[in-house]
Amino acid sequence: MRVISGKYRGRKLKSPPSLQTRPTSDRLRETLFNILAPRIEGARFLDLCAGTGAVGMEALSRGAEHVSFVEQSRKMCGLIEANLEALRIGRNEFELITADAFDFLRRRVKKAGESFDIVYFDPPYAADYEAVLSMLGQRSLLAGDGIVIVEHHKKKAMAEAYGGLCSYRQLKQGDSVLSFYRPG
Repeated sequence: MRVISGKYRGRKLKSPPSLQTRPTSDRLRETLFNILAPRIEGARFLDLCAGTGAVGMEALSRGAEHVSFVEQSRKMCGLIEANLEALRIGRNEFELITADAFDFLRRRVKKAGESFDIVYFDPPYAADYEAVLSMLGQRSLLAGDGIVIVEHHKKKAMAEAYGGLCSYRQLKQGDSVLSFYRPG
């Protein structure tokens, strides 16, 4: 794994120790950030179910102002922290939270005034997406023109809407699909 572009371009990232974590492929990450290019500079980015953190680190490399990494595995949070240290990313540019995605969002909804411009949600493929996406659909978590991107298996059927989020684009690559949502 490596950082594809931006100020950390070409830097290698430590990989997960087991196959339980499914990192987003370099090819899919590159496609994603080509799409996000016009909105990444200065963005507040949420890497939800961060796994290795490679997506959030790519966002920082390409100019995101701040990334919140949320991962429930302590082992994977250790890996994310090691990669952030290796890249020498400043503590003011990120926060690393060990938590379940839904619990994190439930706590954040109560924090007034904080919102994200881009949310990347990449749960284990067998996970229940609906509760988290419905929580993300609450306007208080997304900036006015914020977007949510969900990575899922091509056989996973995603709804057209979750709470206040409406689907507006899908991108298929291999077995993975990126579904894009915005407030409706």
